[in-house]
Amino acid sequence: MADIEALSSTPRRRARGGGGAARRAERTAVKFEFAKYIERNIPNFEILNEEALQIIEANAETVLEEIGVNFLDNPVALQRWRDAGADVDGERVRIPRGLARQLIKTAPSEYIQHARNPERNVRVGGNSMVLAPVYGPPFVRDMQGGRRYATMDDFRKMVKLIYMSKWVHHSGGTVCEPTDVAVNKRHLDMLYAHMTLSDKPYMGSVTAPERAEDSVKMSEILFGGPVQDKTVMTSLININSPLTFDDIMMGAMEVYAKNNQACIVSPFIVGGAMAPVSVAGTLTQVLAEGLAGVAYNQLCNPGAPVIMGAFVSSIDMNSGAPTFGTPEASKILYGAGQLVRRLNLPFRSGGSLCGSKLPDAQAAYETANTLNAALLGGVNFCLHSAGWLEGGLVTSFEKFVMDADQLGVLHSIAEGVDMSENAQAMDAIAEVGPGGHYLGCAHTQANFKSSFWKSKVLDYKPFEAWVEDGFNDTMTIAAMKVQRMLNEYQQPTIDPAVDEALQAFVAERKASEPDAFG
Repeated sequence: MADIEALSSTPRRRARGGGGAARRAERTAVKFEFAKYIERNIPNFEILNEEALQIIEANAETVLEEIGVNFLDNPVALQRWRDAGADVDGERVRIPRGLARQLIKTAPSEYIQHARNPERNVRVGGNSMVLAPVYGPPFVRDMQGGRRYATMDDFRKMVKLIYMSKWVHHSGGTVCEPTDVAVNKRHLDMLYAHMTLSDKPYMGSVTAPERAEDSVKMSEILFGGPVQDKTVMTSLININSPLTFDDIMMGAMEVYAKNNQACIVSPFIVGGAMAPVSVAGTLTQVLAEGLAGVAYNQLCNPGAPVIMGAFVSSIDMNSGAPTFGTPEASKILYGAGQLVRRLNLPFRSGGSLCGSKLPDAQAAYETANTLNAALLGGVNFCLHSAGWLEGGLVTSFEKFVMDADQLGVLHSIAEGVDMSENAQAMDAIAEVGPGGHYLGCAHTQANFKSSFWKSKVLDYKPFEAWVEDGFNDTMTIAAMKVQRMLNEYQQPTIDPAVDEALQAFVAERKASEPDAFG
């Protein structure tokens, strides 16, 4: 099992006596438990054979060399490509066969992202899997308020829930898009929330290069100096599929690469609309886009940490709506993982992806399909691992705690099978013998507390007890847990001088320009 580091907050009620009173107080005390990032002890699932991998790799090189990719409104990027030996025609960059692969060799195979609490540091790459929350929805949903535009208050609540969630290793970035703060200023409030309401690692802003600069400056305040010598942010750089890089995302990546901060270079593909309908064709485009993006990242700063990503959904050909948790998406995830590992790069994909409007059976099926594929497919950085609803338009509070609970299953499966002498249980088999039962044997008594993973959300009561407790469904139970977690939240300690400096920076930046909501 991944090592567990427990952080116990001050109990609300102190036990005044020993014995039973002390044990009851310990059970009712507020405790936050934090799991280390996953370290896989199981093999990755490989869906493509060597011939298939070589065909896709050759086809991707053909795409780069003969079709090329667009780098829009960025003369500096075009000049970098010319200097590297690419053929630049207007804004179209054609990359000679093998050049992108050569350029990405400087990218590290793994890196540490530092958190302000060193116990929350995460390793990205190798056999690790880092679970980060939902990213980007403009709407939120809960049982009290229904579906609505997100506010900064919603954002802060989500950061608190993420901080308190045992199996979520990373605070994420835009966990919802607060619409009650000006577009050009909301990144400041979001970063401040991540930095002060949690001590887990976080993501920077990518919606404009100057906002990436703000992210670096605020991180320097938080960490007490320049951050070029250690990576403290991992930020999402989306490719405009097919085969297009815009100046905003590339500009943000240039800022992060220059400052040695990690970027996830990832296409956002709806198969059949932004890529071919076939698995092999989509994998070819994903690889070509990833190679071009990671290569440009290394042109900006050789050795900067970078993740190659693959975010792919299929499409409902009747409505045009994206679909999630489909077998085709899993096949693409598995194949992309193989291709990225051959490049010796960290891999991003997966999540709690679903198209459902509510945290219902559809949401659960689709989410389980994607999360299981992410674990078996070797994903190193799993964005959207909890809270995603309605095709990414909605952050759901209830689904977040449901998903976050189920992430514990991934931790358990990743452990593999314990083959220690104790786990072989030969003493138990000998003690019980034919026709007996294991409930009271010594081995069961010694191991039952840790033998089985147990959900903190799902209901295991007998029918009569379930009815007596109000016959609550899973969403209702999750809603009660959301409220309980928010009531029990306790802010992690932060140096008051650092907090004051962050507030001053935010206030100064907000005052430096008028509000813009467009």
